[in-house]
Amino acid sequence: MRGSVLFCLLLAAATNSRGQAIDTLTFFGEVTVTIDRPLFVVDGPTEIILYALPNGNTTAQTMGKRKAPGDDWHVDIQHIRAQTAFIREARPRHNIIVCYLENSYKSWPLWKQKHLSYRVQIRHIVDTLYDMMPGPRKTLCLSGHSGGGAFVLGYLAAVDRIPAHVTRISFLDSNYGYDSSYAPKLVAWLLGVRKAHLVVFAYNDSVALYNGKPLVSATGGTWYRSRLMRNDIGAAIPLAQSRVDSLDVFRSSDGRVSFYLRDNPGRGIYHTEQVERNGFIHAHLAGTRREEQYYRYDGPRAYERFIQ
Repeated sequence: MRGSVLFCLLLAAATNSRGQAIDTLTFFGEVTVTIDRPLFVVDGPTEIILYALPNGNTTAQTMGKRKAPGDDWHVDIQHIRAQTAFIREARPRHNIIVCYLENSYKSWPLWKQKHLSYRVQIRHIVDTLYDMMPGPRKTLCLSGHSGGGAFVLGYLAAVDRIPAHVTRISFLDSNYGYDSSYAPKLVAWLLGVRKAHLVVFAYNDSVALYNGKPLVSATGGTWYRSRLMRNDIGAAIPLAQSRVDSLDVFRSSDGRVSFYLRDNPGRGIYHTEQVERNGFIHAHLAGTRREEQYYRYDGPRAYERFIQ
């Protein structure tokens, strides 16, 4: 009942000429969820993607737009809305719904610090968003960039086991808070849920420099955490290594587990570039029949024509 009522309330939301409806709702007075859903529902499965925002970004900046003079540079670094449009075109028989998760602190790690009951609250948010979406065949994807990974890890901490309706978890350079205590839940989920996919992106931030100084400690960044996660998952699920340009790729034989780890010989900062260069697209198409069709991860923007 709760979900049905909420969804009915959302039907009055604004729509646009691109066949999208943009809805918003608020949890606990501090968490704003913006829902980008297709206006015309097809008779197919519904894929609900929860995308936890990176630190310091608004939902509008994360959605992105074509940059004009005077615009904040953040509007041109992720383009999740345009990448969503690309995914919808690639999977026309699926209803792709994206929920942008923003909090009043613009930081999920800080929000968690301010809320001792974050596990209960995050689980309530996730369960409510899943319940309120219509459709007999629906799945849930947990995703986030930068500090958004703290939300995803918060949900993993909140559940005894990852539900079967969660079919994809992706960390877009966002698993800073990972430690090996999460591994048993992830392994059990991957082995027990036939459609489960885990996709992880990281670059060698342990050598990155900002104004000549290290960006993170040797163990504080996603490079260290992603390799730790790779080792933990690889102990239970064999991962084959390959080399693609500057990327070391570790994948399971069925393509349901993928790690993309980028070298950094120039000691640069490639944090957001991993999203911009088709990262969101690849996070949700890797391991499917549409993987790298008309796009390439770490390649030129494949979604340019969809930028509004």
